[in-house]
Amino acid sequence: MSHLLDETDISILNHLQEHGRAQRNTIADLVNLSVPSVSERMKKLEERGLIEGYKAILNSKKFHFDITAFIFVQVDGSENYQNFVEKASAEEEVLECHSITGDGSHFLKVRTKNTGSFESLLSRIQAWVGVSKTRSNLVLSSFKETRALPVEHATELIKS
Repeated sequence: MSHLLDETDISILNHLQEHGRAQRNTIADLVNLSVPSVSERMKKLEERGLIEGYKAILNSKKFHFDITAFIFVQVDGSENYQNFVEKASAEEEVLECHSITGDGSHFLKVRTKNTGSFESLLSRIQAWVGVSKTRSNLVLSSFKETRALPVEHATELIKS
């Protein structure tokens, strides 16, 4: 059994990235397969960890989360990294937490209701053990936000 992706798998993955709630019969029509065949392929893609889940994308503005910001954080001492990651992961307003090279040791993407809640979050972060410096950038406007991957470029996973 091959673990490589074929054109049908790629079509399924690309469609699901744009239409996560797509019904299997719609996907089956798109790729010219039966619904059971599509279901089996999707199950295999999930079992291999290529599909991690299906989520709704909420409109942050409709929920009045008006501030998106990027925070560069300097955490001193590798012994403090795990605690920092755990604290960042527990903060509901922290959307992403990354260990980085360059300016700072970690990078956070956050979304808050307003500047007051942003200031409060930033103060909490600055009080965490090991945090020696933060630098924040507030987003003025966003033109592209996606988690979609260009699956076609994963050549090591594609049948030739």
